[in-house]
Amino acid sequence: MKAAEVVIITGMSGAGKSQAIKCLEDIGFFCIDNLPTTLLPTFVRLCIQSEPTRERVALVIDVRGGEFLAPLFDILKMLRAEGHTVKIVFLDASNEALVRRFSESRRPHPLAAGQSALTGIAAERQTLTRLRDGADLIVDTSLLTIHDLKRFLSQAFEVERPMARIGLSLASFGYKHGLPFDADLVFDTRFLPSPHFIDDLRPLTGLDPRIGEFLVRASVTKPYLARLMDLLDFIIPLCEDEGRAYLTIALGCTGGHHRSVFLVEQLAGHFRECGYQVNVRHRDIERS
Repeated sequence: MKAAEVVIITGMSGAGKSQAIKCLEDIGFFCIDNLPTTLLPTFVRLCIQSEPTRERVALVIDVRGGEFLAPLFDILKMLRAEGHTVKIVFLDASNEALVRRFSESRRPHPLAAGQSALTGIAAERQTLTRLRDGADLIVDTSLLTIHDLKRFLSQAFEVERPMARIGLSLASFGYKHGLPFDADLVFDTRFLPSPHFIDDLRPLTGLDPRIGEFLVRASVTKPYLARLMDLLDFIIPLCEDEGRAYLTIALGCTGGHHRSVFLVEQLAGHFRECGYQVNVRHRDIERS
């Protein structure tokens, strides 16, 4: 039987478990929240027998499990005996930080039972003592931002594989049709000479080599493209370090037919050579 990598995310309510499981999902884990512990062996078995096989699984297990928490250590011992790798990640935070977070979210603590959040926190610490003592990794999130937590977990669990890099979506568009609603970064190309005013070029698009030849003859095109690539080469790794899984970069010209299409194709070639997974979309290329 194949072996699975099983990560249990647990810890204090308000310490960041929801963000942690999202981070593991982004780097390739098959994730589930609040599964009863008695179903854990069946879940792992189904994952490694599925098509495609899911050999990296992560689960959030915490005080919401109630009486199902009791058999957890026996179940994890059984999984290890079957050859699976099991790690427990315990997220913690100071009482002050947890109280503040519950106050900001206006949600009750699951163990407060109508009392103060601090009462619930004290009860939860008592309940989770054994889990904390048995954890392979304890993360204090009191002073961590969401991005800090994602970066930490990515470094702890990410493996080297092409799909682990940030995904890039490159889009061309026409300003006269409006800005793309999903763009993270927008760059204007309307200062470049427009093929629209050349009768032979007007019916073509930026995918035609003749449009590229026309644009690169302009003195400004190559320097602009080089500087844009340098800027994005600087920005994109910073977005990766922040824990982002995807980045959408949009380039616009007047109609979205010529200049922006050509430059998007140039950027796509550059970033594919750099090893990124690139999706290209020419939003307005078919519009009249």
